[in-house]
Amino acid sequence: MTFSELGLREEVLQSINDLGFEAPTPIQQSAIPHLLKSDSDLVGLAQTGTGKTAAFGLPLVNNIQDQYDLTQGLVICPTRELCLQISKDLENYAKYDRKTAVVAVYGGTDIRRQITQIKQGATIIVATPGRLVDLIQRRAVKLQDVRFVVLDEADEMLNMGFKEDIDSILDQTPDEKNVWLFSATMPKEVADIAKNYMTNPLEVSIGHKNQGNVNIEHIYYTVREKDRYAALKRLIDVNPEIFGLVFCRTRHETQHVAENLSKDGYNAEPLHGDLSQAQRDNVMKRFRERTVQLLVATDVAARGIDVDNITHVINYQLPDDIENYTHRSGRTARAGKKGESLVLINLKEHYKIKAIERQMRTNFTLGVVPSANEICAIQLASLINKVKDTEVKEKDIEEFLPKIMSDFEHLSKEEVIKKFISVEFNRFVEYYSKAQDLNVSESRDRRDRGERSERGDRDRDRERGGERRERFDRDDSNRTRFFVSIGKRDGLNPGGLLRLICDEAGLTSSSVGKIDVMPSFSFFEADNSHTEAILKAVNGANYEGNRVSVEITKKKAERRSGGGDRDRGFSGSRDRNDRGGERRGGSGFGDRNRDGGGFGSRNGGDRDRERGGSSRPRSRNSYGRNN
Repeated sequence: MTFSELGLREEVLQSINDLGFEAPTPIQQSAIPHLLKSDSDLVGLAQTGTGKTAAFGLPLVNNIQDQYDLTQGLVICPTRELCLQISKDLENYAKYDRKTAVVAVYGGTDIRRQITQIKQGATIIVATPGRLVDLIQRRAVKLQDVRFVVLDEADEMLNMGFKEDIDSILDQTPDEKNVWLFSATMPKEVADIAKNYMTNPLEVSIGHKNQGNVNIEHIYYTVREKDRYAALKRLIDVNPEIFGLVFCRTRHETQHVAENLSKDGYNAEPLHGDLSQAQRDNVMKRFRERTVQLLVATDVAARGIDVDNITHVINYQLPDDIENYTHRSGRTARAGKKGESLVLINLKEHYKIKAIERQMRTNFTLGVVPSANEICAIQLASLINKVKDTEVKEKDIEEFLPKIMSDFEHLSKEEVIKKFISVEFNRFVEYYSKAQDLNVSESRDRRDRGERSERGDRDRDRERGGERRERFDRDDSNRTRFFVSIGKRDGLNPGGLLRLICDEAGLTSSSVGKIDVMPSFSFFEADNSHTEAILKAVNGANYEGNRVSVEITKKKAERRSGGGDRDRGFSGSRDRNDRGGERRGGSGFGDRNRDGGGFGSRNGGDRDRERGGSSRPRSRNSYGRNN
């Protein structure tokens, strides 16, 4: 099938031809003819890299009418990077269509400039939920004439706590509209959006629901926690032509790993929420230009990254939610190409691999961390090929040749080759001269522990492993309640507070319990294991220009005995110096399951919502046993 057979206008087909599109992808073949109809609600389930943007972007541009001053199309997506990427693609699709004006609106940049652009004409607005809600409240955006609403990466937006914002936005649009929802996975919360805002939608699924890209090879490596970083370097070294993403769980870990890689001679840069928009744009520009070889990122920062030819995704740590692994791995193997998703785990994390396999309907291969000899052999072959493929610029080097030849005349050809190769190769030989096997298995680990006579430690590890899988809401003693210094008057809502906590402390929505937002202050609950991370990371953060202060409230029993406002008193005995210490679960070298928590903690969110708490989404795909 060709694009001309799908029913698109000539102006759109001309743009497609300029972009070099040859044939529509499966999701484009299924979606575009339906979306060209007048009544065309649709749910599209496909991974990143399958052509989703063109699947909704081409018919969206095609359907725009000659009404320049009306906003007819609205695209909502989770991140600034994705917002910019989609708007750029839509502009390319509308290259020969003068009646279409695309405006991107997102946080982290001057809102006044965006308001000016909208006033000048915006037939299609591409927006992140938070900034769009702000513009609606300022009456700078009017959505009463919107005919098409696109929700791209809907599962990501719900995981980030945008449900309230999405509901608020959709309530501003006409009842008679077409809603096109695209998602990589289909949790219950996404299905609820389809049920509440769509009428008999066509469901297009590329592969099974929640299934990963079949062109991605998934490989996991089992190492001791202390060897995680050393194993990461070996995986990079054994792939000399790697151009990839390294995913960490928190901002602290991201910065720590990126800095260490740079110190060790790798071309790596971090991407996380602490960077300014200008810094993020600069890092992404250099990554797209391939002047940065390795991008070390958090899940939140990497959402919306659309870069071609990524060869590897390396999971330095697994994410808290399975959906995030789906999105991570989907950054490679785009446009029908092959790719690898590599995962580093310790012995206590095997159950996570099994959970991902069940959810994604895919199989992982147990990999072997390469030995020193393997890496040296591969690096040597790569270096030889690089020398052989180097272009010699005869005219530029001609005047220097006499001196060069004179300097090497006492050396034989064999000696010259050895010395030039050794300039680069020696560092690998020296680094790996005393390298040991990093692979570990349960039998080997037991044997090693026996040799060290650490039976007591082993018993404690087993006890902790059992505690780790207890439900989040087993009893209130496992929770800490926090006071937050801002509230509704500061523009805060439950979704905004949830995003603030998750972004700053590196948590997921499943790790946060009940949220209460009052006019001038707020409260929320979280598992005790996250207390240090929250106090260190969220305290002093900025929300919409307001500095956030977070305190631990008194124990529930103490509050009740006081007889007054049970949340007025705050624990003042916390040692402030503790907040400057290492964030629990933040270094990447501790046991994530013990320090970070958050696996299998779904019922707490369900129960809180039934009590009238936050309307944030549940995480239905964490690694708990009940998946």
